[in-house]
Amino acid sequence: MSPSVGHVQRRITRYWDERAGAYDAHQHAQIEGGQLREAWREVWRRALPEPPGEVLDVGTGTGRVAHLATELGHRVCGIDPSEGMLERARRGASGLHPEPSFSRGDALAADFAEEAFDAVTARYVLWTLPDPDAALRRWRRLLRDGGRLAIVDGTWFPGGIDGGGALPEAFHREYGEVLGALPLATAHSIDDTVAAVRRAGFADVALTPLEEVEVLTRLHHGDDEQAARRQYLVTGLRA
Repeated sequence: MSPSVGHVQRRITRYWDERAGAYDAHQHAQIEGGQLREAWREVWRRALPEPPGEVLDVGTGTGRVAHLATELGHRVCGIDPSEGMLERARRGASGLHPEPSFSRGDALAADFAEEAFDAVTARYVLWTLPDPDAALRRWRRLLRDGGRLAIVDGTWFPGGIDGGGALPEAFHREYGEVLGALPLATAHSIDDTVAAVRRAGFADVALTPLEEVEVLTRLHHGDDEQAARRQYLVTGLRA
């Protein structure tokens, strides 16, 4: 019997609650300051509409995308099911003006009024959802006409967890049971993500390999194949 969506999400949320501190430190060391941070800032500058706009960052985690989008002049709301991650997102927002808001929220059923946002962002989120198609349909309804979807993801585990490079024991424990219930986790091509965005009804869907981010990430992580795997920006419009 396949695990229920609720069971899958509980296992995933438990992992990220436990991992929040280490993940935040990793992201801080990787992104804060230097060329890689500027590369990510440029990715979001190009992906998002002209500021100021209302932006929803789904699966915000420690808030890195929300922080950068705020710096770019947008009003940002970040949601995540993990309180541990949200706590660190709020800490990192100190000093930003206006501060982004952060709250618990479900990517599959984001609880906002329809047509409330100019953009929806999600970095490293679609691969970890049990129903990415339902999430994308919901995100589309949250966008105003002409609103923009901007997601960053990759092909993380095409060979399964054992082919994913060095991963924490807790990842194997929590994700090992549910990986088969995550349709995009083991995808062999980013085309599967692009196809899901199109199925959700987005127009002008475009795929951009983030080559500069990949090069700079490799400088930080050396031979860590998982960390330096090719990443892509997928964009689309609510027509």
